[in-house]
Amino acid sequence: MPIPIPGRPVRGSKTGVPIMALFDLLGRTWAMGVVWQLQNGPYTFRELQEKCESISPTILNSRIKELRKADIAERTIRGYQLTEHGHQLIELIRPFGEWSRKWAKEVFNYKEDNSN
Repeated sequence: MPIPIPGRPVRGSKTGVPIMALFDLLGRTWAMGVVWQLQNGPYTFRELQEKCESISPTILNSRIKELRKADIAERTIRGYQLTEHGHQLIELIRPFGEWSRKWAKEVFNYKEDNSN
């Protein structure tokens, strides 16, 4: 499956509006997990695979390629890390994490396990 590109049809949008292209990219299996882990990078391929626990090497390789093409991740001599766009994306995602914890607690009576 080709990388979602704004201006071209993507999942959820025939016109490929930028937000839908981004959601299409981030909605792919393990894409968000890879981005989330890279906020603490850089990591080598093996380190990133360990951080993502059950991800297959094939899926990880595909997600890295897509995130690199989208200028969200980059490869350096120390491993893979977020680009400036990737760091900006993480800053936008963090409030969603805060909101989701409150929502989970209020709607589903979720209790956070702080032992991790």
